[in-house]
Amino acid sequence: MVMRLNLDCNGCCRKMRRILLNMKEVESHAMDKQQCKIMVCGRFRPSDVAIKVRKKMNRRVEILEIQEVNEGNEQ
Repeated sequence: MVMRLNLDCNGCCRKMRRILLNMKEVESHAMDKQQCKIMVCGRFRPSDVAIKVRKKMNRRVEILEIQEVNEGNEQ
């Protein structure tokens, strides 16, 4: 899943990383600060992750892309 979130400073990036690491269903993540994009992989419902991030970061979250992966293949 790819989502857009306004990451202003390094403190925002650290807070976002901490939030994602504490979510058990998230397996891996990558952040692009310049484009304000966060890529998340794992077994979860995208809306649930977006709601949790919105509540904890207190910022608007926009889901850009959702990719489903079969059991045998990984992203």
